[in-house]
Amino acid sequence: MSVDFDVAVIGGGPGGYIAAIRAAQLGMKTVCIDDWKIDGKPALGGTCTNVGCIPSKALLEASAHYEMARDGLSNFGVDVIGVDMDIPRMQMRRASIVRQNNDGIAFLFRKNKITYFNGTGSFAGVENGEYTIAVTGDETRKFTCTNVIIATGSKPRAWPNLPFDEERVLSNAGVLSLNDVPKSFAIIGAGVVGLEMGSVWRRLGSDVTLFESQPELLAGADRQVAMEAQKQLTRQGLTILTGATVRKVRRMPKGVAIEYDDARGQVEKAVFDKLLVSIGRVPYTQGLGVDKVGLKLDERGFVAVDGLCRTNLKNVWAIGDVVRGPMLAHKAEDEGVAVAERIAGKYGHVDYKGIPWVVYTHPEIAWVGRTEEELVAENVSFKKGVFPFMANGRARTMGTTEGFVKILADAKTDEVLGVHMIGPMVSELIAEAVMAMTFSATSEDIARICHAHPTLSEAVKEAALAVDGRALNM
Repeated sequence: MSVDFDVAVIGGGPGGYIAAIRAAQLGMKTVCIDDWKIDGKPALGGTCTNVGCIPSKALLEASAHYEMARDGLSNFGVDVIGVDMDIPRMQMRRASIVRQNNDGIAFLFRKNKITYFNGTGSFAGVENGEYTIAVTGDETRKFTCTNVIIATGSKPRAWPNLPFDEERVLSNAGVLSLNDVPKSFAIIGAGVVGLEMGSVWRRLGSDVTLFESQPELLAGADRQVAMEAQKQLTRQGLTILTGATVRKVRRMPKGVAIEYDDARGQVEKAVFDKLLVSIGRVPYTQGLGVDKVGLKLDERGFVAVDGLCRTNLKNVWAIGDVVRGPMLAHKAEDEGVAVAERIAGKYGHVDYKGIPWVVYTHPEIAWVGRTEEELVAENVSFKKGVFPFMANGRARTMGTTEGFVKILADAKTDEVLGVHMIGPMVSELIAEAVMAMTFSATSEDIARICHAHPTLSEAVKEAALAVDGRALNM
């Protein structure tokens, strides 16, 4: 009996839907199963599109525009009177953007002749190298396939013994859907989600306090960048308590009570209207049917894979948040493309050392490669160049001169080892650094490239020049 599909992708997030598209482009008969629904309608795109990257950026943009109109436009000679924020209308715009993305993915599936089932996909068995996949949803069905790509993603980690109610105790999903501004807002975890959502609700009027157990902000970032970020965000009005260990969290009738040890070890207590728990995410394998086929999970619950995203089962692959590595949408996308190409007998490639990180606060934060601290710990001899946006003409015209670009290069070969940025639109500028490092460029290579004037990108060139102590505008 012939199989129904060449490739089955379980999960329709950035990794899953991109893997399905690439598999279909390569001529394989492909099916994707995803169980997301919004208002009863199938909603492709996973966490990223529905309750993550896309809606959070919609709120960040809206709140930034509001703050600029209220407090910042006068600096440009524009006087605005009676600025107000319509939160329900802001949320309607967020929902509209999410739906546009959902519909866009569905269009791409139709364009590439990909079969799509809305429901929960799980292994039902394997025989003669052919996998049976069950789909449970509005309809129940089964089909067979030769290759399986697991892209089931992750879910937010809850505080112990305190499940999310999405009213007072919020996950990354609940914090996106508030229709009024809380007077006081607590966030446990000052990582990417915590800082971004804290920025949104602080701009809109909340008194926001972030509790971070680590002694410093953004432990994975370059220390110079992290220190600048804490300075700028604190100046804006966020209260960031580093070295603060939360001991107890108690849901109250009209709020949430938190007991914590501050950085000095003193016990403190506080009550807040809302709490966002942002303490990481866990891989989502519930209902996948791993026991039916003997799929191996690691000690942390991730699907165990090798360097090529192969599981312990023949022709079964796993990508994205459900496997090792950073939980980033673009990492999942690259893995999805690579796996589809490997299934087709081609060379699929993912450069894990070249995956950029971005925090969409103001100023934005972005980096790729090794930090200065990592290079010191590894006894790598390096040079560094730093250029402040204060000395960049375009940044001055924009009125956003906070931050800098920092380039780290090998002391002997001059190869770029890491690039770290905090400032305006660095989420876009980091792409140049990623490309440079992908092609093993030197700081001299970047310095010799003509950058348009006046642009923010000139700060990257100037930082490269500064590696050899020859910045022109500083």
